[in-house]
Amino acid sequence: MIGIIGAMSVEMEKLISLTEHKEEAVHGSIRFTRGTLFGTEAVLATCGIGKVFAGICAQTMILTYHPELIINVGVGGTLTDRLSVTDIAIADALVQHDMDTSPLGDPVGLISGINVVEIPCDREIASLLEQAAAGLGIRTARGVIASGDQFIASAEQKERIVANFHPIACEMEGAAIGQVCYVNGVKAAVVRAISDSADGSAELSYGEFTKVAAENSARVLAAFCKLYTNE
Repeated sequence: MIGIIGAMSVEMEKLISLTEHKEEAVHGSIRFTRGTLFGTEAVLATCGIGKVFAGICAQTMILTYHPELIINVGVGGTLTDRLSVTDIAIADALVQHDMDTSPLGDPVGLISGINVVEIPCDREIASLLEQAAAGLGIRTARGVIASGDQFIASAEQKERIVANFHPIACEMEGAAIGQVCYVNGVKAAVVRAISDSADGSAELSYGEFTKVAAENSARVLAAFCKLYTNE
């Protein structure tokens, strides 16, 4: 079984509508939908925005449904000229850009307890996601994706994150889900369709492009499920 988590309903409604043989259950405040997605047994959930909601959802999903893989899907802002609006960022690793115990002598972004800055994602799954996007003619880039409880909407914020972590995209949930997967021994992947430029123009473009970006993200996940089933 695979798990799929998105923060907002706009990021998940297409995938949930495509799921067959649905069974729904509510755990805490989160609704989980279990069924079959293009031949792959899956459980899907809309977690809510931010790292805490994302972590709660991932841990609940693991303890209740025992997925072998969790994919965090949704939209994000680009931090590289390799990605433009509606392109797809695929994570090889995840960082929490707002984690900072450097006054104690730690590297910026070090996650206490697991003592890593970069949380690894599953490379084979990332390659399948890349293949799925390529088959749809969607441009992708792979690299580090940065998460934090901030909507990045200024050039200054962007420059700080890029200087510290060299990521390709930023968002608000992926690294929390990645951390939960890491400590539970579950494979993790993060896919982000680019909805904004993560600089001063973010507020202008976000609303306009989010639905299109989310649709691309759902298309990639649908294509991925077909590939994953045949692996």
